[in-house]
Amino acid sequence: MPTKKKPQVTAAAARRGELLGIAAEVFAEHGYNATTVRRIADHAGMLAGSLYYHFDSKESMLEEILRTFLDELWDGYDTVLAAGLGPRETLEALVTESFREIDRHRAAVAIYQKESGQLVAQDRFAFLADSQRRFEKAWLSTLERGVAERVFRADLDVRLTYRFVRDTVWVAASWYRPGGRHSPEEIARQYLTMVLDGIAVRA
Repeated sequence: MPTKKKPQVTAAAARRGELLGIAAEVFAEHGYNATTVRRIADHAGMLAGSLYYHFDSKESMLEEILRTFLDELWDGYDTVLAAGLGPRETLEALVTESFREIDRHRAAVAIYQKESGQLVAQDRFAFLADSQRRFEKAWLSTLERGVAERVFRADLDVRLTYRFVRDTVWVAASWYRPGGRHSPEEIARQYLTMVLDGIAVRA
């Protein structure tokens, strides 16, 4: 049976991806409001006018950065949630997938953490609020299922636990650097050991 050929990335598409990567780093470092098209162009080593050949505005760049990150995040999360795992295994898989996303999209995660609160008020970024609602539902339902099945403690405050897990996982984007001494999977294992020792039912 003939193997399916991978679609070739054109030079223009590769350059577009490179520019989005540069823009994400600049947004993450300087903040969305303080970042201008000229600043992104300077980091890319090109004239500001040339950047408009690829993107019509910095808003469109930011939207593509965040949509790409969230689309990949939900591809991973949906696979986990559809796998029929137990609540503990689901929690472990969601945490691991989260750290993998930080590895793949560290700058985008940092932007999401810092900027989503103000961006959701804009119509073009309404998808951020939709994603936040889905995110909360996925995590809360997993924790609630764990309590109901007596995998997690009966006295667990699931909403407080959700906020703790959410914030302590995603804040890793502020210090994690791809290619460091620990892989995202190793960091997830260490993190899960600390968390689950506190919420798992003791024999």
